[in-house]
Amino acid sequence: MGAEGRVVSLNVSNGGVPKLPVAEARVTRLGMEGDRQANPDVHGGPERALCLFSAEILARLQAEGHPIGPGTTGENVTIAGIDWGRMVPGSRWRLGDEVEIEITRPTTPCKTIRGSFRDGEFNRIHHALHPGESRVYARVLREGLLRAGDRVAEAGGVGS
Repeated sequence: MGAEGRVVSLNVSNGGVPKLPVAEARVTRLGMEGDRQANPDVHGGPERALCLFSAEILARLQAEGHPIGPGTTGENVTIAGIDWGRMVPGSRWRLGDEVEIEITRPTTPCKTIRGSFRDGEFNRIHHALHPGESRVYARVLREGLLRAGDRVAEAGGVGS
């Protein structure tokens, strides 16, 4: 794994979890079209336009016995093949041919995603308790169309 990977799932909902897969979506500065946040004071907005998660971390969590999968914890973009330790605030990424994002911060899990975890232990992906295993928020620097299967590559920023 390194600094290039693939979008394995794009996930949207009309509010809440799980977010369900779509083949493609337009990404704007305020997020993914067709997606809505149930609590906009906590989720969404330009600094939290997208939520991303690692397919490899999802697989490890499934191996631990958690009933988790793409979109069940509310991420919009599930990515495979990226060293998740590189998804740090300030890092920039190209998603597909058009979209560019900058990671703003790790997300803090809440009880709405407890159904994705054995015994409701949603803090299993809390960045303070399990560094490098949390979802991350991103701002959108360049809008565009994104499709499942698109390439993900580091575009610069912190650590590049």
